Parts: sequence; C-alpha cells; structure tokens
Amino acid sequence: MGMHEYLKSLSDLEMINRAPGYFKFEQHNVAAHSFKVTQAAQMLGDIEEQAGNKIDWRSLYEKALNHDYTERFIGDIKTPVKYATHELRKMLARVDTSLTENFIKKEIPQEFQKAYERRFAEGKDDTLEGKILSVADKIDLMYESFGEIQKGNPEPVYMDIYKSSLTAIMKFREMASVQYFLKKILPELLKDNADANAKNQLAIATTQIIQQ
Repeated sequence: MGMHEYLKSLSDLEMINRAPGYFKFEQHNVAAHSFKVTQAAQMLGDIEEQAGNKIDWRSLYEKALNHDYTERFIGDIKTPVKYATHELRKMLARVDTSLTENFIKKEIPQEFQKAYERRFAEGKDDTLEGKILSVADKIDLMYESFGEIQKGNPEPVYMDIYKSSLTAIMKFREMASVQYFLKKILPELLKDNADANAKNQLAIATTQIIQQ
C-alpha cells in the first residue's frame, strides 16, 4: 500500500465548491481555499515572530494546509446548517472523525499514519498556531465575501459572511497579527474599488464590529 489514493484524493478538493447554494460571480474551491489560508497564516506567523512570539512553523503549515482536507468526505456544508444546533455540529464532527480514521487506516501506509492523524486532526486549538489558523481562515472568507460585494452581488448572505468573519477575527484582537490586520490591511480593503453604496455599507458594518 502506497500513497496513491491520498495523492489522487487531492484533486477531489478542487471539485468541492465553497458556499454552495448561493449565486456567486466567482467560484472558490476547497483546494484553492487551503492554499490561500496557508499563505495568510504564513503572513500572520511572520508578524507574530516580529513581535517576539515563537512560531512552530511545521505545526502552522501542517494545520493550515490540511485544515479542510476532510471536507472531501462530507463536503462544504453551509455554515448556518453546520452550526444550526450543538447536537448537529457534534454529529457531523463524529461522522468526519470516523471517515477520516477509516481513510487513514485503509489508505495511508502504517509508517505514516501517526503523521496524518496529526495533520487531519482539528487544527483550531488554543496554541498560537491554532489561533493563527482560525484568523487566517476567516481572513480568506472575508476576502471571498468582499469580492462578491465588490462585484455587486445582490445576495445579502455575503455581507452577513463579511460581518461574521470580522466578528470571529475580533475574538483574537489581542494577537499582534490581528492588530496589524486591523490597522494596516483592513483600511486598505475598505478603500479598494467598490461602488459607493457598498463602500458605505462595509465601512458602517466594520466600524460597528470593531467598536463593540
């Protein structure tokens, strides 16, 4: 048994579209999202390191690159559905864990199984690397929703996604990398080319969330 099935499965992530069920001008898939989150996590890690914090780069890269791999088993479920009830969230987590364990046992050679158990585990934990992953994931989601708002997408869900993503990022506002994002990057995003109405809506929503 080699790693053929694992390598073949990577293409499956290109076929799983994010935010299913909503009209969008630009499709985003899980493979592209994983790459973008890893790039964002790398940037945030650099900022934390410059602030004097020690980064376990192996852990950070593994967490970021693999954080949505297991969506190849159950797909990208709409956030309102996924978080509808605590019981449903726990049930989906059990299904995800079971399918992941079966895949590792069946398709990953024994000498690599411990490594992939670590890589496919939940990465958003209380370590600095886990917190960076949480922020990077929401930053990419913000940019995906911003792109749709910028293009004039009439679906109100994208403004909701923008606001919920920024709200989630604000939970980590004590981090040096989040402070940098809020002070240096977010203002540039808000000034980017969008129509006047969208700019105004985004500015109001952003100010309300940051001042809460």
